[in-house]
Amino acid sequence: RMETDCNPMELPSYTGFEEDADYRDFEGTDVKDMRLEAEAVVNDVLFAVSNMFVSKTLPCAEDVAYINVETREGNRYCLELTEAGLKVVAYDFDQTDDRLQTPYHETVYSLLDSLSPAYRDVFGNALLQRLEALKKESQS
Repeated sequence: RMETDCNPMELPSYTGFEEDADYRDFEGTDVKDMRLEAEAVVNDVLFAVSNMFVSKTLPCAEDVAYINVETREGNRYCLELTEAGLKVVAYDFDQTDDRLQTPYHETVYSLLDSLSPAYRDVFGNALLQRLEALKKESQS
């Protein structure tokens, strides 16, 4: 008789298929997370650009989402959001251009700062106003 580490009757009653289904749900969460991450990026800086939204045309995957942004100067970009950060992948909404070699930016602030002087001004002014408000709060 062959010795086993466990009695087959003691094994949980689920099958491998159910495990895979659980894993797929987990992967689905990742997809949602990158889209949520993209939505958070948009909400963070929308006030400082003309238009910004998560692409509904380009596919979100577990590791990537695309964001369309129009700067206050009227320039349009499609940004790719991955674990590596954000980078410009096209100079129009809902496009990607594989020939485009642009650097990754760790933050949306850094990327927009490099693309849009008007963004820099608006964001800087908002920051100053916030600091002034905090200063007044701390003095009262």
